[in-house]
Amino acid sequence: MKVSFPAGLLLLFPALALAQAAAAPPEYENLIGPAVRSRPAYDGSKSQRLDLVPILDYEKNVFFARTVQGVLEAGARASVGGGWKLGGQLAYEEGRKASESSLLRNMNIPDVSVGLSAGLHAEWEGKIGPAPVIFVARWRDQLHSDRGSQTDLRGTVGVYESGPVQAGVYAQATWATQKSMRTYYAAPGFDPGGGLLGVSAGVIGSYDLAKRWQAIVNLEAHRLQGDAARSPLTERRSNYYLIGGVAYRF
Repeated sequence: MKVSFPAGLLLLFPALALAQAAAAPPEYENLIGPAVRSRPAYDGSKSQRLDLVPILDYEKNVFFARTVQGVLEAGARASVGGGWKLGGQLAYEEGRKASESSLLRNMNIPDVSVGLSAGLHAEWEGKIGPAPVIFVARWRDQLHSDRGSQTDLRGTVGVYESGPVQAGVYAQATWATQKSMRTYYAAPGFDPGGGLLGVSAGVIGSYDLAKRWQAIVNLEAHRLQGDAARSPLTERRSNYYLIGGVAYRF
């Protein structure tokens, strides 16, 4: 299942410098901090919940850990030229609790425990005109073999910078194997197939509170597709995530 964490170009480019041909390297390249998230019980649920999530963007040599590309992940990667990086990652895969949804309780649908996935990714970082851009292609295969795998295509663009205020937009599409679809959207009498799971788009804004501190707000909309949208577990095709937090630069 896709996890929505604070995500976006602003965290990866602390100074967007849209009006400059070449921006100076940021003084502090890493970020960490807490955030509050409003989320659905699961994608497709009409129930909304609050929880705490991390803001994390850390990279040193070939190693990285981050939430800034939609999932909590850590791994290693290497530059291969032309703005491209190739690597592997372990990622936290969010579960599903029947206690958070009256529909799941009434249908006696079991919980899905949290999991861990391993996978590969390719990432391109560059510019389109003056705007900084990141494109990520990522494959995530859950270590629990019955849960299948998902593939993400994600693009992020910085669109605004003025003084302490920065903004960016992003979009993502996720495909799931049949095993993955069954894990989250199978129901009595309904056996989903693999295919496009969902699409999402979001906007993120930040405000520099101090030299090392940044306030971040992220609004993201999800829309289920294919058999996930047709599942009896899906009460609504569209959901939103709203995240607000503060991050410390180091």
